[in-house]
Amino acid sequence: MSTSPGRAVRSRITSLLPSRADVARIRRDPRRDLLAGLTVAVVALPLALGFGVSSGLGAEAGLATAVVAGALAAVFGGSNLQVSGPTGAMTVVLVPIVAQYGPTAVLTVGLMAGVMLLVLALLRAGRCMQYVPAPVIEGFTLGIAGVIGLQQVPNALGVPKPDGDKVLVVTWHAVEEFAKAPNWTALALAACVVVLMLAGGRWRPAVPFSIVAVIAATVVAQVAHLGVKPIGDLPSGLPAPSLSFLDLHSLGSLLAPAVAVAALAALESLMSAAAADAMTVGQRHDPDRELLGQGLANIAAPLFGGVPATGAIARTAVNVRTGAGSRLAALTHAAVLALIVFAAAPLVSRIPLAALAGVLIATAIRMVEVGSLKAMAKATRSDALILVLTAVATLALDLVYAVVIGLVVAGALALRAVAKQARFGQVPLDRGDHTAEEHALLAEHIVAYRIDGPLFFAAAHRFLQELTEVAEIRVVVLRMSRVSAMDATGALVLKDAVEKLRRRGILVLASGIRPGQRKALDSVGALDLLRHEGRHYATTPEAIRAARDHLEMAGVVAAVPAQKAVPQNAVPKNTDIREEAVR
Repeated sequence: MSTSPGRAVRSRITSLLPSRADVARIRRDPRRDLLAGLTVAVVALPLALGFGVSSGLGAEAGLATAVVAGALAAVFGGSNLQVSGPTGAMTVVLVPIVAQYGPTAVLTVGLMAGVMLLVLALLRAGRCMQYVPAPVIEGFTLGIAGVIGLQQVPNALGVPKPDGDKVLVVTWHAVEEFAKAPNWTALALAACVVVLMLAGGRWRPAVPFSIVAVIAATVVAQVAHLGVKPIGDLPSGLPAPSLSFLDLHSLGSLLAPAVAVAALAALESLMSAAAADAMTVGQRHDPDRELLGQGLANIAAPLFGGVPATGAIARTAVNVRTGAGSRLAALTHAAVLALIVFAAAPLVSRIPLAALAGVLIATAIRMVEVGSLKAMAKATRSDALILVLTAVATLALDLVYAVVIGLVVAGALALRAVAKQARFGQVPLDRGDHTAEEHALLAEHIVAYRIDGPLFFAAAHRFLQELTEVAEIRVVVLRMSRVSAMDATGALVLKDAVEKLRRRGILVLASGIRPGQRKALDSVGALDLLRHEGRHYATTPEAIRAARDHLEMAGVVAAVPAQKAVPQNAVPKNTDIREEAVR
């Protein structure tokens, strides 16, 4: 009995929703999860504030995203350990959108991206992440780290952010402004936060030095009246959900940015979830369910004034290292941040922007895994090239273009490597029971070639050139049992080569054609050209006998005795009819 389409869709949706297993996991060790969630919240607070400010929507937008998106992604996401919220990578994409379309457009873009992520989840597109090469991911991460660090330069130097959406240009203008009127106080404050986070993290990795550095910088700025610019007033609570930002007339113009945001949210979230799996034993995320959770999170966050969210690698890593085992930890992180929003908004509003800039610069530095970069650069030249191109494209263009460029280059280099595996060479004829004179006579008129590896568009034309250079031969036998793959281009090139040889009076036979090859050859009309008297040849000896018969009928050679069957356990020395080679 066939399943109705409606029932299939319902089954697919049900498989993506939370299950009893999630609740059972939460009950295993709630105390440990609560402690882990509290620790993550302490780490996440300055990051949420900083990324909100960097995006152009303000610190309150970062907090709203961390609370709303963090809670929904924790419940509906595909990982037990993932922590979601505003991230530096997403900020990189949002800055140009704010510059071109305005702050409210970011909310619309986030909503549209959330819907796209839901569609991707229903289409089960999450498993496509496994096809992204490691050099692309490493180059992407390196480029993001560079962009995040450069975005903080204006606040770290204590100058107004220059107009523009290209981070390199904005950074240069910020440096020029600083040179005209240096603000050494802001620079010193940011530098101290960076040094404290990096040095403290190496000394005591378990201590959340980001919040320690922010508190210390805030206290010093207030007590010493340093005059550095603070975050500013924050609302004491989340705003009521609203769709007032939505402008239906702008949906068409915002489609491309929404696709970019959705692509980045999917990519970064699945990368983060995979990283969490790698850091634990017995944990495995559901990529399609993760897309569903991120989709719901990005639909809800704009309603509360939040920016688009993704899985956050840094916060997820803290969650894992502090012993989290279930979704309760990520939920606790969101709840603690919500409590801070309601109870400590006046205190948070006094944090200097330079201190937040220092936090994000230190975070960007930590994102660079020197060991992984060295390993990737030493692996192969292709890996090093892909890594560098992706990183440079991330800095110079944008994240989506960078990933596309990295994938295209990786695909081209992979095809080149596969094409090089294809081999085309002459092989000796089977002597069988012919005399030396008979064999020499046949060898003057028959040549056998064996094709090894894939015969597809990247290798086909080299094959055509070599094959059509055959001269002074009456019959060509192609041994095709070792052709691992064939596409339409390979079949067409083979057909072209056969036709050129036939016009020169050369008969072309083939042996060992596999069913998959037969379909490609038949689709372009090449299969009939490789038949002799309507017959297929399963093995090379059969094709050689047919070639000999053809020469006898043409009067080219005298009749020679038929070959005797060779027993399997008595293969003569120096023959070429082993089981894998006779076809």
